[in-house]
Amino acid sequence: MPATESTLSLQVGTSLPAFRLPCPCTGSDVSSASFAGSPVLVAFLCNHCPFVEHVADQLSQLDAESTSAGWRIVAVNSNDPATYPEDAPERMAAAAKRWHWGFPYLFDASQDVARAFGAACTPDFFLFGADGRLAYRGQLDGSTPRNGLPCDGAALRAALAQVLFGRPVAEPHLPSIGCNVKWRAVQETGA
Repeated sequence: MPATESTLSLQVGTSLPAFRLPCPCTGSDVSSASFAGSPVLVAFLCNHCPFVEHVADQLSQLDAESTSAGWRIVAVNSNDPATYPEDAPERMAAAAKRWHWGFPYLFDASQDVARAFGAACTPDFFLFGADGRLAYRGQLDGSTPRNGLPCDGAALRAALAQVLFGRPVAEPHLPSIGCNVKWRAVQETGA
């Protein structure tokens, strides 16, 4: 399986990019404004990627801990369902149910949200503080589906602890590794 690293191009301190996207799991829209005032993890995920499957249980555990700890999770699927039908919005609810995800799992049909974040792979993680500013972007932990390291969320958990205490997350942030975002083919028009 080819791997792509996250770009880490969104700079620490950047405000949470605004979005309003549909949640196929609930049939309602979710906006970035609904996360104001609490730390939020924005995770770019999809339904089919083996790297996402590898971290799915850890994300479920983080989700179970998030409410009582005072932070939130939202996931975004930006993959093109025309070329990857397994990532189509109508399959997202089944994936979320299979992995016991209770957080909003949104569909980014235009791929504009992925571009605004500089998302490059699935999974790709962005942690914003209660002030709405980026505090951490990078890996969940050092594990991958094939390297034998435990998937324990160590890097993200350490960053989250700092954010919850109002402290900066020390650099360097190590990139996430996963499948590349499946971008739509650009249609050229004649002039």
